Amino acid sequence: MPAVPRAVEPSRWAVLALLSVAQLMVVLDATIVNIALPSAQKALHFSSSDREWIVTAYALAFGSLLLLGGKLGDIFGRKLTLIVGLVGFAGVSALGGLATSFFTLVTARAFQGAFGALLAPSALGLTAMIALRLLVNHRDPDPGGFDIPGLLAGSAGVFALVFGFSNAETQSWTASATIIALVASVLLLVSFRVIEGRAKHPLLPLHVVRDRARGGAYVSILVAAAGIFGVFFFLTFYLQQNLRFSPLTTGLAFLPMTAAIVVTSTTAQTKILPRTGAKPLVMIGMALGAIAMLLFTRLSPTSAYATRVLPGLLIIGVGLGCIFAPAIGTATLGVETNETGVASALVNTCQQIGGSIGLALLSTVSASAAANYAHHHVQLGGGVAAASAVHGYTTAFWWSVGIFGVGFVLALVILPPRSRPRVCTLKATLERGIAYAHHHRPAHAAPLTKVG
Repeated sequence: MPAVPRAVEPSRWAVLALLSVAQLMVVLDATIVNIALPSAQKALHFSSSDREWIVTAYALAFGSLLLLGGKLGDIFGRKLTLIVGLVGFAGVSALGGLATSFFTLVTARAFQGAFGALLAPSALGLTAMIALRLLVNHRDPDPGGFDIPGLLAGSAGVFALVFGFSNAETQSWTASATIIALVASVLLLVSFRVIEGRAKHPLLPLHVVRDRARGGAYVSILVAAAGIFGVFFFLTFYLQQNLRFSPLTTGLAFLPMTAAIVVTSTTAQTKILPRTGAKPLVMIGMALGAIAMLLFTRLSPTSAYATRVLPGLLIIGVGLGCIFAPAIGTATLGVETNETGVASALVNTCQQIGGSIGLALLSTVSASAAANYAHHHVQLGGGVAAASAVHGYTTAFWWSVGIFGVGFVLALVILPPRSRPRVCTLKATLERGIAYAHHHRPAHAAPLTKVG
């Protein structure tokens, strides 16, 4: 194999920087809105029952269109989809920042999610100008066609599912719109499964998720996201409305959890995963998640951050580090080169859809619990609002305990005892690389040797 020219090496580091910053953009925009949400609610005067849509609009559009974004990247090239996604993402972000109404803000958040679905699978970009200079527009030599029926059925099914859960909070579980949406979601998602099994060029090749390790990893990511999205949402309101933290202080309050995630995920991915596989790590992470949720159920309107919030944040940080890094690595293990966009997109899809469903479900539970508490504790007078809100939060945390418990059982049942050995993965990767090079080598080149 010819040596890579040294002149190319600096560009590799520049592209790596672009990848990192682009992913940071998408993740920050998906999470930082939680910190600003109490202030936005006060400024735009929308109700507490509507505030979850600021988060859900982004996650729903992002999650339901990620598979399409990954497929578009495979077909048209990741450089092109990067630039389109980046320009659109920046434009609607500015629109959201200038929003003067709830409708404008929700619309901007939805379009952010749509453009983020183009940007994230490529995981590229800081400015379109740098991208144009540094990146090469690699395309699948045999991209196939668009799976329009699969796209419509899958996206509509996911939207109906999340809408049904969200509508239950503002209306009820027995409301006609809630029932119709949930029934429609089941029918549409079953149709999506049938379509993908028969499509010539499926949006989601089913063999990607049939693999036990990858399928279990996707399920683990979805469940963990469902359990944790509500935590960020409720803790943000608790810190700002009950403990009177400013938005900046609230952001700083979450930093210990972030540090725990970084340290744990790095250690788990490099030191432990090659020896044990993903299963024990994910199970430990789910157990730690349940323990952290149990600690949060003890919150009261006057709890101190250092003794009641911080311990749970540190534990959930370690738990998420044990779940996400191994699961994401396993979810993309062994896929063909021309399917990496779809496999990677499915990771983000599980995160966003799991988070959307979890937030909708936990918000519904929290709102119902808070209303019942206020109805039965009118004797508290002026303090009933704070007490009922915290009761709603702690009820949601109890449900999160159950979600992480379900995740523990699913990891136990679905994930294989150990991922494929590293040497086999390396061999498969080399074989695919040689096959690709053989297909694209000049006619006068010498034949390539198969890996022994």
